[in-house]
Amino acid sequence: MIRCLLLALSSLSLALTAPAVAQHRLAVQGNGRMAIVDRAGKIEWEMKWGPIHDLHVTSNGHFFVQQGAAKVVEIDPATKQVVWTYDAAASNGNAGKRVEVHGFQPLENGRLMLAESGTARILEIDRDGQVLHAVKLKVVRPNAHSDTRLVRKLPSGNYLVCHEADGAVREYDGRTGDVIWEFDVPLFDKPRKPGHGPEAFGNQVFAAVRLASGNTLIATGNGHSVLEVTPAKEIVWKIEQHDLPNITLAWVTTLEVLPSGNYVIGNCHAGPGQPLLIELEPKTKRVVWTFDQFEKWGNSVSNTRLLD
Repeated sequence: MIRCLLLALSSLSLALTAPAVAQHRLAVQGNGRMAIVDRAGKIEWEMKWGPIHDLHVTSNGHFFVQQGAAKVVEIDPATKQVVWTYDAAASNGNAGKRVEVHGFQPLENGRLMLAESGTARILEIDRDGQVLHAVKLKVVRPNAHSDTRLVRKLPSGNYLVCHEADGAVREYDGRTGDVIWEFDVPLFDKPRKPGHGPEAFGNQVFAAVRLASGNTLIATGNGHSVLEVTPAKEIVWKIEQHDLPNITLAWVTTLEVLPSGNYVIGNCHAGPGQPLLIELEPKTKRVVWTFDQFEKWGNSVSNTRLLD
């Protein structure tokens, strides 16, 4: 009787601490291919595709991704064909310049917003590639590969920009281009360490999301952390490299805030045995779902997009 009671209590404890079964359908890129993975974890669609740093799926199911260093393309998944291309390195005065694109966003009326690293500017263009609006970016450590990572246009019309090499998130006035808020990602008194995996350390910020509260959620890249920062630049919530049970954060990349309020966090370069995506409840920091198909997608899954 006592042994049965102990077994029952042990099973209950595991049920309370283990991640809940909460599957998601998602778009993912890794190991030279882009795919849609269903809620059971099976590939339902895929095509060959190289590395990316941003990924969007529009309401008609089309993908917007990078092709090479400077092109943004639209892909029709039904035909696996590129149906629209914009080459930032060859357009709007950039011929002969080193330009890379690491962040972009499809907007209404066919517009595309993109951030050019190298020229340090944000453009909004139409389907013909004509510039409809431009904003110059503030860059302290200019580099065509690392001026920016993810960039998002806010409902206010402002732009929230992750400056990787500067280790900073800056909000730009959408009309004037003035910096109206910025946050320097701290090193927390730790020395910088080179590399991309868990052994590295820095503040090469990758993504930022403006929360409904007005706070900003920041994925710190090789800082191995996610921070929630108030407009007054106070850190009011964070998870660090070893805060989640049996999980090691490496290069923390994408952020999604679900309708439930849960956060989904990208965990790139973490190595085998570590999840590529983590869903957690922010108040309790309880992990409720992980996507850990390392063997299929490899060690460089920087971007995903939930589709459910």
